[in-house]
Amino acid sequence: MPPYNAEISAGSLMPLESKRVAALLLSRPDEVAWAYAIEVENILQKKTPATARRQATLLRKRLSAMDAQAWTMITERESEVVTQLLLAGAVKHSQLLGDFVRNVYATHQRRLELFIAASDWHDFLAECAHQDPAVTGWSDSTKAKLFQVIIRILVESKYLENARSMKLSPRSLHPAVRRYLSDRNETYVLDCLERAQ
Repeated sequence: MPPYNAEISAGSLMPLESKRVAALLLSRPDEVAWAYAIEVENILQKKTPATARRQATLLRKRLSAMDAQAWTMITERESEVVTQLLLAGAVKHSQLLGDFVRNVYATHQRRLELFIAASDWHDFLAECAHQDPAVTGWSDSTKAKLFQVIIRILVESKYLENARSMKLSPRSLHPAVRRYLSDRNETYVLDCLERAQ
């Protein structure tokens, strides 16, 4: 399987929706119960069933990269823990996001460069294309959307001050999140998130 895909463009961290999906996953739904909750009960509060399905599918993939303990923490813990676990799940699901955090964000921080620029994204994609030639086939609109979503994720997780300035504001991992990831030997995720501190 190629390392990079554009699935992340379907949405950012969506903390409220993620909490609802985590709670649903904890109930161990079969496909019928899943579809009913997403499309009929509309637990994500989306305008159309198609939007609800698309976002629920993305969130389910991210959350399924973790386990029931993470889902419980996401439904019960404070926003810092929730956001960092959702970021960890997004990194596990999307190597594109993880590599951007590790190779662009962390490098900027190490060099004391305080801002991310659009040119950094173009340079990063060029590097990605060396590992995965399929990246060159992405349309300009897909590339722009991916950058927009990744920046929004970094703002939501407070790694960037806002989407306009794209100024770095590094976070330290909450001890509960670090422990959860360490206990499961999530070395890639930890490498991405700890380098960005």
